[in-house]
Amino acid sequence: MELAPEFIAWQCIGCGRIEGPQPCIGVCQDRKVSFVYASDYAEAMSRLLDAEERIALLESLARRMAHSTPREGEWERGYRTLQDEARRIMKEAQATQSPGPPAAAAPSEEP
Repeated sequence: MELAPEFIAWQCIGCGRIEGPQPCIGVCQDRKVSFVYASDYAEAMSRLLDAEERIALLESLARRMAHSTPREGEWERGYRTLQDEARRIMKEAQATQSPGPPAAAAPSEEP
């Protein structure tokens, strides 16, 4: 997925008005539009791409679960393999998520 094109504009530090330099052809009209900061947009797109990747991995796991039939007496081994893969996917997903606030340090065992 590609980011939308970006353009540079001026924003008033007082009122927040946004203007972009553009040659006027004499028929201008002001219209209300919505913008987001490029950094916010890029962050949202990054999170979206990460989520799509995790969804694809989980869908792959679900397809294998739905379309596989274990051999006689092997259901538990197959189940454990799928369970291990699900844990791996969840661990990788957790590692790629943006870090939250720092965790409190555990108390030291030394006096």
